[in-house]
Amino acid sequence: MERRIIWRGLLAGAIGGLLAFVFARVFAEPQIQRAIDYEDGRDHAQEALNSAVGITPHEHGETFSRAVQGNVGVGVGMILFGVAMGALFAVAYAICLGRIGRLRPRSLAVLVAGGGFLGIYLVPFVKYPADPPAIGDDDTIRQRSGYYLLMVVASILFLVLTVWLGKRLQARFGTWNATLIAAGAFLVATAIVMLVLPRVAETPEPLTDATGRIMFPGFPADVLFHFRFFSVGAQLVLWATIGLVFAPMAERLLARTPAPALVTG
Repeated sequence: MERRIIWRGLLAGAIGGLLAFVFARVFAEPQIQRAIDYEDGRDHAQEALNSAVGITPHEHGETFSRAVQGNVGVGVGMILFGVAMGALFAVAYAICLGRIGRLRPRSLAVLVAGGGFLGIYLVPFVKYPADPPAIGDDDTIRQRSGYYLLMVVASILFLVLTVWLGKRLQARFGTWNATLIAAGAFLVATAIVMLVLPRVAETPEPLTDATGRIMFPGFPADVLFHFRFFSVGAQLVLWATIGLVFAPMAERLLARTPAPALVTG
């Protein structure tokens, strides 16, 4: 049973990754190109300043063209990411099946997908939002990645504990009150972690010369906003597709399965 659930999760993840790539290609890719254009312009301005003080400019080159990066590279990456998320979703679904109340397989699929979007992406995004190219220091990328991973782990852990707490409080406070209490505990715990983890803000400021004169503007705020907005949209497409594609497959699979076999382990 678990193997068939995981295969269906992989398929739903691949479809979700493909649709998320189409969304990102249409909406986010123009913002990425604008960010790269900004980076190129800033590099040229920096090289001009360096040349004025006798610093030899460095040569820059690309291993892959933008066409390859923006189509094949991103497309393959999004599909593989979708497959990985589909596998995690399927494992979580198999664990929750029969353990969190009398939910139809379709309803459970949507709830697990919503939890994946919330715990794996949206909550960490609030603390460490996605940044387009031209933002970020290469020397601190490992540190920033470590902070982001800690936020993801904390978010998933708190989400699991929230479900557990809600079930423990259900008999005493009722479903509605138990849900509110558990959700409040999740928000408080998440807020504490966000306050403890350091803030990472590396949006480029205006480039100035020795006299303080602005030689190149700071990173455009509208590009940053739209890139982050469409990044959330792409992840929403991914997780919504996983839940909605997996739901009818799970319904048909479990309809053919005897009831005692639904709760295992």
